[in-house]
This record gives sequence, C-alpha cells and structure tokens, in this order.
Amino acid sequence: MSLNPGLFRRKDPSELILDSDSNLDYRVAQGCLRRNFNEDNLPALIGIDNRQFSEFFKSQTKAFFDRMRGDCIPYAAAFTTRNRFDSLSIMNGPVQDSKTEVWTFTPSAFGGFLVQQDLLRNESKNLSEIRVPLKEVLYDQRKLGDKLPVELVWELNSIIKQIYPEDNNSLENTNSIVRLIVDFGDRERWAQIWAAEIIDPSNGEIFSSAFWVSRNDIPGAFFTGNGEALERSFWTNPLSYRRISRGVGMVRAGSVKRSKANTTVTKPTQAKQRYRAHMGIDYAAPIGTPIFSVADGKVVHLGYSGAFGNLIVLEHPGGYHTYYAHLSNYNNELELGNEVRRGFEIGYVGSTGRSTGPHLHFELRKDGIYVDPYGSKTQLDLWSMRDNESGQLTREILLLGSPITR
Repeated sequence: MSLNPGLFRRKDPSELILDSDSNLDYRVAQGCLRRNFNEDNLPALIGIDNRQFSEFFKSQTKAFFDRMRGDCIPYAAAFTTRNRFDSLSIMNGPVQDSKTEVWTFTPSAFGGFLVQQDLLRNESKNLSEIRVPLKEVLYDQRKLGDKLPVELVWELNSIIKQIYPEDNNSLENTNSIVRLIVDFGDRERWAQIWAAEIIDPSNGEIFSSAFWVSRNDIPGAFFTGNGEALERSFWTNPLSYRRISRGVGMVRAGSVKRSKANTTVTKPTQAKQRYRAHMGIDYAAPIGTPIFSVADGKVVHLGYSGAFGNLIVLEHPGGYHTYYAHLSNYNNELELGNEVRRGFEIGYVGSTGRSTGPHLHFELRKDGIYVDPYGSKTQLDLWSMRDNESGQLTREILLLGSPITR
C-alpha cells in the first residue's frame, strides 16, 4: 500500500495544455484499382494531388509492379485536413500468402518522402487468425474464454460495440462472424488484438473493421478501417455494466444555517447551500461489478485513501493517470508496481470512503490535472491519429485485413 501526495494534489484545469498536433479531420480511402492504366498514375487516380510525391512514386515502384499478381492493385490512402496526403500503402495483388508484400509511402519530416517495404510472411510469425460468431461477442462472452485471453474479451466486446453498423440492427440474427488477427503474446509482450472485422461469411462482405496502432511514448490506439478514432470510448469505459449517475460539475456539500443575533424579532432561519467541485465520473453499478483497466499501465497506488475509499491509481505513458475509487475489493493478484494490460480486471465496485451508494468514481488526469473525458472540446493525443502515424494504419489494413477486391 502507498500514499504518494503528488497523486492527490488538485491542480487548476486552466493549467492543462493538450496536444494540438492530432489530426481531427482524418480519413482513409481504400480499394483495388483495375490494372488497365499506367500504374505510375496511381496516386492521382486515388485523389493524391501532390506532384512531388507522384514523381517520387514513379521513380520507386518499377520493381514493385514487376511482381504484381492479379488484375487489380489493393491500396489504402490516408488524408488529413484539406485533403492533405498523409500515407499510402499498396499491395502486389489481392492475394495474401508468402509472396504478399506491402509498400507504404509517407512524407518525411525532413522533406521528401519515405518508403517502407513489408512482407506478410514476416509480419504473421506471431499472429493467429480466429473467427467467432458475432452473437457470441455481443451476448455470450463466456464462450470466448476458451478462444481468447480473458483480458482480450473485454477489449473485443468494446471494439465490436463501437464498430457495429447502426444501420444494420439485425446483424446479430445472421451468421455474421468476427474475424480477428491476434498476437497471444509471451513473457516479453502482452497479448494484443491487431485487427477485427465484422464479416458476412456468405459473400465475404466486410461491414466494419478496426486496427491497432502501436506507439512508444503514449498508449496505442484503435482506429476503424475508415480512419475513425475509437479511443475516447475505451478511456471512458471501465465497466461492462454502467450507468452514469453523476458527471463533472458542482455538487451539494451540505448547508449552513445562519440567523442574526441580538434581535427581538424572530425571523425564519435560512439555509445557505454550499457546493463543492465534483471532479470525475460516477458510474452506478451493483457491488462486486468487475472494473477493468482502460489502458496498459502501472499500479502506483493501491489502498485506502480518505474520501476515495479503496482506491487504485494507474500510471500510463504520456503523463496520464486513471483513478478507480470507492472499491469494495481489489483483484487479489494485483500488487503495487504491477504492470497491467488494458482489459485486466483490477477491482470491484463498492461504496467505501465518501460514498452515498454503490458506484465507481473514475478520473482521468494528465500531468496531475483533471481532464473531463466527456467534454465536447476535450481532444487528447491518446485518441487521435498523430502526424506520421497513419502509415502504420494503412499498412495494417492491407497486411492484416481481409483482401481488398474490386
């Protein structure tokens, strides 16, 4: 058990400086272009209006096109604000086997462009493909325990709920499947879902998809095949069962009655209501409901802490901390200093400390300053694609996603 005063010091939210380099206007276009044109013109044909890049592409790709297979060229291209080209990945045909290669082009920070060449046979050494019924993911997660590490079950359920197409509410009544690309990990690395797709097995149609982008300085992130960010939901979803009972704002802190002294006229006493700031989100849930880590992190506090009651604080890369308060108990495997993976069951809902009923009090802080994760203007570098990261996404769409055909 520990008590680090720095973890409990309140700082003025006005001190918070958020990363402004994220690409809020970001999209991915993908397809498979028929090989009935001059292949050097591929960038222009898919909407990349950059003469310098077109010249670079033409000078680099002769050997690539000499190894083409099939009659179309799979591609995935990322664009940012004002349709600015951010990355392009191309594959040597709509076939995934030991000869599959993907070339990824990105702008260089020093001017010009970079090209990275990847072979599927090298990328797939630690990866496995799993197919599970969509209905199991949505409604019968216990069956997934035989196929996936337990911490990936919560993560998978969270992904699918986000990418589930709202315009097709009857998918769960079909034979739709979820195709996963998974690294089961070892002693040196966590298990990880790298790709997830909802597919109609009868015709191979992909309804929606998500891909993992790994990072070094901050936690990695999931993005859809269209480039939409999914992370905000993960960082506000520590419970499978949840109902928000209180958000950020001012809450009553009791009242003080005041009356004038030395007066001959008796006046009704008036109660002056006091308020205090409520920093955090309260999720109402039954006692004992499991609580999950919202991201990979390290346990830096585990114990009782005044009004918080039983409290766990996790430290995440990038200056972020998450707080889980009022717990009834902790996972008995958890110890101070442990590294935990996203989706790890860390504790259980309770009503300890200053609590009026069973709930989880959850906080997200950056550099010690509270961040309202539900704020409409809140944008964190954790949630959005940053410059020079999109190449990994377009590369994985081609390498790990189902083959893109015409």
